[in-house]
Amino acid sequence: MERTYSHIDLDERRKIARWRMAGLSVSIIAEKLGRHRSTIFREIKRNMFVDKVVPDLNGYYCVAAHDMARDRRAKLRKLARYSHVRQSVIERIMHGWSPQQIAGRMRLEQHPISVSHETIYKFAYSADGQAIKLWRHLPEHRARRRPRHARRKHGQRFSPELNILRRPEVVADRKQFGHWECDLIQFRKKFGKANVTSLVERVSRFAIFLRNNDRQSRPVMDGLVRTLQALPHLARRSITFDRGTEFTDWPYLQASIGTQT
Repeated sequence: MERTYSHIDLDERRKIARWRMAGLSVSIIAEKLGRHRSTIFREIKRNMFVDKVVPDLNGYYCVAAHDMARDRRAKLRKLARYSHVRQSVIERIMHGWSPQQIAGRMRLEQHPISVSHETIYKFAYSADGQAIKLWRHLPEHRARRRPRHARRKHGQRFSPELNILRRPEVVADRKQFGHWECDLIQFRKKFGKANVTSLVERVSRFAIFLRNNDRQSRPVMDGLVRTLQALPHLARRSITFDRGTEFTDWPYLQASIGTQT
């Protein structure tokens, strides 16, 4: 019968530390322990002791590694031990809160028992979370969580200078006509890729809604250009976007009709 997976215990960690000290490769250590080599690689990487003050002390130590692994599991067990915290997390997820928002609110309110957003994600994809299909309420609605190393990494999409804090007072205080706010409204996947761009003029609150067939930035910007270019410049002085990927092509909009972003 095939062996079921079990966590690495302290005895195995002692052997890993001793064999590493002896210069054995990860493949040989994995073979001796009857583990997959990726399991040993992951164990060493996640539980490596790092001393920023004295780098010479950096290394894999069995007791320190065991404590790190135990602490990580304890964080997830918080949601198993404290039913009121677990229920609060579940309710907020179901009301549309992201794990980052939930964890941030806990820190802001200085809860005596708080968890990180990573712990909340792990809970949502655990057996308990899967049983009530919590993943359906997460931002990306994935039935299975994508491994960390496979997640897409984006460079900086927007310059730090493009910050709402730098918006002129005349715009922020709604004192001048011609400044717009723009957002994208998405629908459930069963309705397809179509979405709606919303444009609201900040003084008059006049609103325009534009249908898009997908979330690609250039088509979204083309729709804005077609809509706004007929207006006099004083009626389209600026647009405030959020930092969604659908608005990354804002320089194209600015070059086309001169509207500041």
